[in-house]
Amino acid sequence: MIQENEIVMLTLGGGVFIFTLVNQMRIKRIPEWQILVSGFYFLLAGWVLTVIEGFFWRSPLNYLEHLSYACSSTLMAVWCWRVVFGGKQGTKL
Repeated sequence: MIQENEIVMLTLGGGVFIFTLVNQMRIKRIPEWQILVSGFYFLLAGWVLTVIEGFFWRSPLNYLEHLSYACSSTLMAVWCWRVVFGGKQGTKL
């Protein structure tokens, strides 16, 4: 069963996706932009999987949804780390 908040999140995420496509040149000025955008795309994939799992393959799609969220969180953490400590590379991860 699909909930209203899932549709709202997917709609907002779709709007941000379009924004990223339209403003690619501006986004490329953000440090480590590839990691940031990849993290968002994994988050968007999780939102898509949330809606799709309401129709079929509930358990496998739920697993993929949470895997997408985990990948997104990891990428966002890596992006934050590189932005904050990127210029001061004296330590290894």
